[in-house]
Amino acid sequence: MSLSDDALLAEQIAYYRARAFEYDRVYAERADLRELVATLDGVPIAGDVLELACGTGQWTGALAARARSVTAVDSAPEVLGIARGRAGSPNVEFVQADVFAWRPERRYDTVFFAFWLSHVPASRFGEFWETVAAALVPHGRAVFVDEGAEPALEGVTSEVRSLDDGSEYRIVKIYHEPSALTGELAALGWSAEVRPLGDFIVGVAELPTRH
Repeated sequence: MSLSDDALLAEQIAYYRARAFEYDRVYAERADLRELVATLDGVPIAGDVLELACGTGQWTGALAARARSVTAVDSAPEVLGIARGRAGSPNVEFVQADVFAWRPERRYDTVFFAFWLSHVPASRFGEFWETVAAALVPHGRAVFVDEGAEPALEGVTSEVRSLDDGSEYRIVKIYHEPSALTGELAALGWSAEVRPLGDFIVGVAELPTRH
């Protein structure tokens, strides 16, 4: 039986809350993920940064090293607790909020999200990018990284994930192909460059004009 997007997103939040103390294991086991964090050196991270779905803070410290300030948002208090303990910079503020419901009270020079876009249902794609646009100053940029698409994964919209205790959760999972994603963003008014990097994609998007 298929789930509604609301039910699927609720289960997705429950999964990441339950997975909080297992999450960092994948970074310990995969050198390519650890190396991916270094890609931030080659993308335009600057000024005041909003990090959406910050998780356990694997990227937050690297952002803080280049930013004037970082506001890191996540819906799961368990991962935020880990992220707070990991953050070693006084210029980081953590906010517990549902990314789909939260609206920032200010604007930022950069909006960043890692491994989050693939968790945005197609029905919320446009709305999500409206939120990103509303969070940016004029000429600000959205920067993101995610898993890349493979032909066998085209058309996938959700996956079942299991935890160490055997519990299973269904989450949103949509793998974006760079050129297709660039086109989708262009249709929403964004000028974007999305490139493959190994098994991942890295994107930078800007709104040429504000409206």
